[in-house]
Amino acid sequence: MTSVLDLNYRIDENDIFETAKDIIMKVKPSWNRSNLNFKVFDEGITNKLIGVFQESSIGQAKDVVLIRVYGEKTDLIIDRNAEKKNMAELFEAGLCPPLYATFENGLAYGFAQGVTLDEKTVRDETIRKLIAKEMARLHTVQPKHISSKSSAMFDKLRAWFKIIPESFSKPEMNDKFKKKIPSKEKLEAELLELEQCIEGLGYPSVFSHNDLLLKNIIYNKEEGKVTFIDQEYGMYNYQPFDIGNHFCEYAGIGDVTDYSLYPEEEYQLSWIREYLEEWSKLTSGPAVTDTDVRKMYCGVNKCALAAHFFWAVWGIIQAKFSSIDFDYLEYAVIRFNEYFARKEKFLALQ
Repeated sequence: MTSVLDLNYRIDENDIFETAKDIIMKVKPSWNRSNLNFKVFDEGITNKLIGVFQESSIGQAKDVVLIRVYGEKTDLIIDRNAEKKNMAELFEAGLCPPLYATFENGLAYGFAQGVTLDEKTVRDETIRKLIAKEMARLHTVQPKHISSKSSAMFDKLRAWFKIIPESFSKPEMNDKFKKKIPSKEKLEAELLELEQCIEGLGYPSVFSHNDLLLKNIIYNKEEGKVTFIDQEYGMYNYQPFDIGNHFCEYAGIGDVTDYSLYPEEEYQLSWIREYLEEWSKLTSGPAVTDTDVRKMYCGVNKCALAAHFFWAVWGIIQAKFSSIDFDYLEYAVIRFNEYFARKEKFLALQ
């Protein structure tokens, strides 16, 4: 495996650049410290991220190093050691950029050249087929550092339940929390029902990305490929989860979230067939039938419910601890609303 530097630095998230220069000079000692340029990526809602390069613009740069500063208290919801191991093993498998270094509150790693997706480009026929095939490739990886091959999703949600806040100090936030977020007892009952439903479907567990929102997919037109970035939520999960979660992300995030963009049945069936045919090819499985596609479609939409639930709980915790300027509590409300709006229809799928 590629050697990863372990550096004794801590970056102040309000004064990133000077310490970032120190880290870059360890990672890229041939670079000129006085000629470093930065691009701040402000789309992230978990961490703070900057790109560092030598050229005058990131578009001209042949080599870019990304420096990620972990969001406040995110160690409560993310296993950072597992994330590092995920990145190292996925790089070895040719599925993500290299990890160069770790430091006390972040990572330095490679940059995937290309463009992030939006609500329109994700539906482009060429791009969506690339995503389906890349997801199938990812799902065949078996990281050596993970001993249990069972889905870890519900265990993680139960761990998150232990740190869901009881209240918020700001009166307006607390009022919204009490009025619009179901009680912990209600959520625990929902979690149990969801777990029994998805467990009963009998899908295998595969190593999954679990966070394939549009900005975590990079399309490189010249090379005809997509790359999945940000492996911090990578773990074993039910095979349909990544697909259902990805379909939820067609709605976008933040102020522009629009769940009318959730893919319709015909689109999903075509996408799922592309995925299953690639999966079958990679695993030397049998020819894909209409029944296989339909069965996966049912699982995908039930797992879409699990994705709404997962990210809603995440949003409540982030609302309590994160210093990033994003309305996490409203995001949790949106995801729970969508969960309850779709629940009856999706659970009834056969």
